[in-house]
Amino acid sequence: MFTGIIEEVGTFARLSGGVLSIGAHLVQSDAHIGDSSAVNGICLTVTSFDAQGFSADVMPETVRRTSLAELTRGAPLNLERALLPTTRMGGHFVSGHIDGVGKIRAMREEGNAILMTVAADAEILRGIVEKGSVALDGISLTVAAVGAADFTVSLIPHTRTVTNLSAKRIGSLLNIETDILGKYALKLLGGGSPAAGHTGLTREYLMQHGF
Repeated sequence: MFTGIIEEVGTFARLSGGVLSIGAHLVQSDAHIGDSSAVNGICLTVTSFDAQGFSADVMPETVRRTSLAELTRGAPLNLERALLPTTRMGGHFVSGHIDGVGKIRAMREEGNAILMTVAADAEILRGIVEKGSVALDGISLTVAAVGAADFTVSLIPHTRTVTNLSAKRIGSLLNIETDILGKYALKLLGGGSPAAGHTGLTREYLMQHGF
């Protein structure tokens, strides 16, 4: 379990043979083999580490459902260690189980903030509500508005400075995790999981819709 408060921005080294290698300096400082770590919002298990970073095994399902396959060497990665019982809950409950991938549709200034609009699959949008919580690349954010085919979050300067969002542009992909409480509410109400059986914005979806 995570909070969505990013501890460090690491770097993507490589993904080869099902092993993801990440450059980092902080999050592995107290690591143990088998620990959970969120990488761009994806809950992964630490399989090795040293002073320069750590590695984790990645399943084909994880690659299909996330933006990992789009990363290039040196790309910034949001990193967070698993929640401790003594940690302040500054964000919201984040499981690290990605529902799908969204694409940044627009970014515009509003005072000192940036309004970022993200295109998403209809099944993901069912789990997103105005003023609710959403995790984008593992970052805990509050939803400002929800449209028919997208949703908008407002980014303060601090968030952009301490996460990988400073490197994101229109067209960039983001891993999306909807609020876990909303998922269970939908299930209990007979609506099913907001993203069950779906992978968010797949390459085919993006091409069909002209993104």
